[in-house]
Amino acid sequence: MAKPFLCCPLSVQLHHLPDLAGMGAGQVLLVLLAACAATPVKDPLLNICMDAKHHKTKPGPEGTLHDQCAPWKDNACCTTNTSSEAHKDQSNLYNFNWNHCGLMPPKCKRHFIQDTCLYECSPNLGPWIDQVDSSWRRERILHVPLCKEDCEEWWEDCKDFVTCKENWHKGWNWATGTNRCPWGSMCRPFSHVFPQPKDLCEKIWSNSYKYTTEHRGSGRCIQMWFDPAQGNPNVVVAKYYAWKKRTSPSRVGNVTPETGKAVCALPWPVLVLLPLALAVVPVGAVGCGSHGWGLL
Repeated sequence: MAKPFLCCPLSVQLHHLPDLAGMGAGQVLLVLLAACAATPVKDPLLNICMDAKHHKTKPGPEGTLHDQCAPWKDNACCTTNTSSEAHKDQSNLYNFNWNHCGLMPPKCKRHFIQDTCLYECSPNLGPWIDQVDSSWRRERILHVPLCKEDCEEWWEDCKDFVTCKENWHKGWNWATGTNRCPWGSMCRPFSHVFPQPKDLCEKIWSNSYKYTTEHRGSGRCIQMWFDPAQGNPNVVVAKYYAWKKRTSPSRVGNVTPETGKAVCALPWPVLVLLPLALAVVPVGAVGCGSHGWGLL
């Protein structure tokens, strides 16, 4: 008998061996193919950390995270120290000063802290990780679909604060070691620099976020903050967008967003051997009902 296929875990193959003794070669192939088709697959876009300045190499429990970063403590890409630094006006994370045009009000600042916690701590941003050529990070997030409420509340609570720049990612005067307004720039209200919530969410961090009309709890947008007692709503959102990203008409199989299990995700050696299996299996051995394998 030929070597077992490596399309699925050895444990799956061995589990079926006692049942294969009385079968022909074609039937054995079909049984193994069916077992492989139902094998869960690990999606590389899910439960991962960015390759960036302060991120851990992989997510895991932290025990305690500071204040607004606490929702991620059970599975985080940030450390306790990073979460603490995220709450400081003059943080050692990036030497970035929120108060570049005067003191930022607490109700506004809390959104920027939440934004920082999401960026540093969340393991659910994989579908939007993008490669960058930077001296301090190799990956960033791009076009993360932010929930309508998160974006609009951020804008509403900050609209009266003043800033001198639309894009906070670049263009600052770093002569003193911290960000200061560029020469010749003027401090203006947020509502002038960012006329609409969409402008704030999409422009302030070089399109890291995308404004959406999706609501919290819809499973279609990322929340910047959540109640950990209710679970992390961003897990299912990441699964949905990972599935969308990997699904195309040209793919033989895909991953369902609800379960993360492969649906007929067969590797090329299996696809090559499948016609052979179908050719050698006895006529009538392949059924189409609930008691047969169908085509698998």
